[in-house]
Amino acid sequence: MEDVIKVDTIDQYNKLFGLETLHPLVAVVDLSKATTWPSHYRFNYGMYCLYLKDSKCGTIRYGRQKYDYEEGSIVSFAPGQVATTELQNGVKPGGLGVLFHPDLIRGTSLGKEIKYYSFFSYESNEALHLSEKEREVIVDCIEKISLELEHAIDKHSKRLISKNIELLLDYCMRFHDRQFTTRHEANKDVISRFEQLLEEYFQDDRLRQQGLPTVKYFAEKICLSPNYFGDLIKKETGKTAQEYIQNKLIEVAKEWILGTEKTVSQIAFELGFQYSQHFNRLFKKNVGYTPNEYRKLQT
Repeated sequence: MEDVIKVDTIDQYNKLFGLETLHPLVAVVDLSKATTWPSHYRFNYGMYCLYLKDSKCGTIRYGRQKYDYEEGSIVSFAPGQVATTELQNGVKPGGLGVLFHPDLIRGTSLGKEIKYYSFFSYESNEALHLSEKEREVIVDCIEKISLELEHAIDKHSKRLISKNIELLLDYCMRFHDRQFTTRHEANKDVISRFEQLLEEYFQDDRLRQQGLPTVKYFAEKICLSPNYFGDLIKKETGKTAQEYIQNKLIEVAKEWILGTEKTVSQIAFELGFQYSQHFNRLFKKNVGYTPNEYRKLQT
């Protein structure tokens, strides 16, 4: 496996592509103007990066997964994420990019809100696909940031730059939500598959052997990242994936409490709990009664 290049600064990134550095903490890059570039590279990003891809020039991977992008789509990376890019033979990188270091937004409204831009957090294969009108909006936002970078740095620079980046990300979030809406029917299929897998998990011996299922387990079965899967379930049902799993757990627990002679400890063990006290607490939190109280009330 090739070495990971740790890209911690804007200047370090610009030097890799032969681009000029105008500000130490933020850059607008036009990769079509790059004068040098590796054909195959694996970056560990130390900054936030958002690229508007004008053409598909190669393959981007998170780990072994391909990043699903095409012409007119946005790909994004956050500090600490590792991505591999393999350019097609004879093809140079293309597209506009906005890169900003976490230090730029510390103490700003964007710094407080950055965790809510969930498209940065996907260890995923899902890009943001734009319509032509949406692309025009994104390009306009990028141009505003670029104009501010051409201005001499003064006491207003940090605020104005971070505000313009925030505007860009807000539009991306709007388009991201639109993408969820337009894929509503496909999302229903994911939910149906999730419910089927959940039912199967609770019907066989996996609870006892593997313990309680995790969101990550179901996301991998459906070939989505945990974050994207979690967002999709929340968007479509109003409940988190974890709440979905817990609701199923409580439903099965109620059936066993009322329909069998098993002790609460036996039920807890068969539901994958190592300690019955943990099961008791979870059951009471969701039902309002302990398992034994619930059994007495119903009988």
